[in-house]
Amino acid sequence: MFYYGFDWTYFIFMLPAIVLSLWAQFKVTSTFKKYSKVRCSMDITGADAANLVLNYNQVSGIGIRETYGKLTDHFDPRDNTISLSAPVYSKTSVAAVGVAAHEAGHAVQHANGYIPIKLRSLLVPVCNFGSFISMPLVFLGFILPVKYIFVAYLGIALFSLVTLFHVVTLPVELDASSRAIKALESSGTLYGEELEGAKKVLQAAAMTYVAGMITSIMELLRLLLLLNSKRNRD
Repeated sequence: MFYYGFDWTYFIFMLPAIVLSLWAQFKVTSTFKKYSKVRCSMDITGADAANLVLNYNQVSGIGIRETYGKLTDHFDPRDNTISLSAPVYSKTSVAAVGVAAHEAGHAVQHANGYIPIKLRSLLVPVCNFGSFISMPLVFLGFILPVKYIFVAYLGIALFSLVTLFHVVTLPVELDASSRAIKALESSGTLYGEELEGAKKVLQAAAMTYVAGMITSIMELLRLLLLLNSKRNRD
């Protein structure tokens, strides 16, 4: 798989995934920027929208606070808090309402015992460890004699847990968006072009998770191919 010092598997497997990731990041940034300029006719803020989704689903005990950064919005189940970035928390744009409602959707998932998000939470510490140690183990397994190839297999096994995390994350994110849109539409908070705008913002955000999943899968396949090549060569 190595020719003249180049690893061609990287270009075959990873380059398309990197291009997809860059496109997805551009798409979410540009879409959020576009709909940040579209004011919600109901004149509600992102924080109001998050509260609306929680009330619609009869979920209580969730804190909502402003946090630093841009597109750093998230729900933390450890303290049941929705953190919304400055462009979302107090803004009345369609983009702000959509993103805040999405994060509230995650809070609803936890409150309702949504199984995929429970699985994702269980995978977090394992994946943090796996993402830290997997590649050093794979590299070590590749440079050691073939009788130590099990070291590389161990690294790949740990990396596969990271891939599993990405696979589980996608339906979690899609479901949170679905819950958000349902609450916003049913309550009459967004309708017509505003509702379509919120959907586009959340769809663009979902593409970043699709890209992350594909990138992780392609890297896993690449590592398996390289490992198989080493085993056959040695």
